[in-house]
Amino acid sequence: MARGAAADGPAVLLNASYDVTRELYRDVNAAFIPHWKQRTGQDLKIDQSHGGSTKQARAVIDGLPADVVTMNQVLDINKISESGLLSRTWADRLPNHSVPFRSTILFLVRKGNPKHVKDWNDLIRPGVVPIIPNPKTSGNGRYSFLAAWAYALRQPGGNEASAREFVKRLFTAVPVLDTGGRGASTTFVQRGIGDVLLTFENEIALALAEGQGAAPLAQVVPSISIVADNPVAVVDKIASRKGNTAAATAYLEFLFSDEGQEIGARHHLRPVNAAVLAKHSAEFPSIPLVSVAELGGWTAVQAQHFADGGTFDKIYDSH
Repeated sequence: MARGAAADGPAVLLNASYDVTRELYRDVNAAFIPHWKQRTGQDLKIDQSHGGSTKQARAVIDGLPADVVTMNQVLDINKISESGLLSRTWADRLPNHSVPFRSTILFLVRKGNPKHVKDWNDLIRPGVVPIIPNPKTSGNGRYSFLAAWAYALRQPGGNEASAREFVKRLFTAVPVLDTGGRGASTTFVQRGIGDVLLTFENEIALALAEGQGAAPLAQVVPSISIVADNPVAVVDKIASRKGNTAAATAYLEFLFSDEGQEIGARHHLRPVNAAVLAKHSAEFPSIPLVSVAELGGWTAVQAQHFADGGTFDKIYDSH
């Protein structure tokens, strides 16, 4: 019996993930558990923990016993690696630098788009209320900030000063900074606050499919957005202590299989498998995407924008 199993029950894996992947991993778990049982004979239970990506990383560092982390930015897994819980070479252990899926930031508006929001510049018009989660605690919020920054830089005469002013005007208009993407969705969809929600396209697809809220919603694709990688890693020390290393590794490898990639596509995450992506290409808007690397890489943008005293603190504390 694996040490991760109770005396009379299955082995238990814990997946600590970011805020808007609940539905994705429910389906991944349902597919992987019988796959693992057939392969090894071992019964397996997979629990999920969700929250803002950065909050989740901090929870793991502070003791949340996650066997795997499935995040939306490398920065958070790097923080866990710096704590000694997993290898600093974690990104080299799985295909595509341990990134099975990608996403991007799009806009969700209310029926008829009454504020006529079509692009990033419309978000800072007087009277438009955007909803974005906190970039200090949420990868969703960080990607939204960086996409807005990249848009501003690419405008005629754009530079760092104009980009700073743009994101200041944008976040000054945000009435509440939820800690994660699902909280921001709840604020916009269920509480009816705001005119436009900035979030991952898979979260927008879920909101549209479920028809949540008092009024119908619509998706808006801006002129430019950002590549949002979804990296994954085994938390070595925790998985080893629980006797779950083999199952945890196989669980993440499954995400790169054809079946795992198809599950991701069904949940509107962009597969990294070119054949699977091509099969579903009509489901993903064609849009110019800026990478974080083009903006200097995660280490640089974290230090510049999101560390204590960085751009975000300066623009938000001053509003």
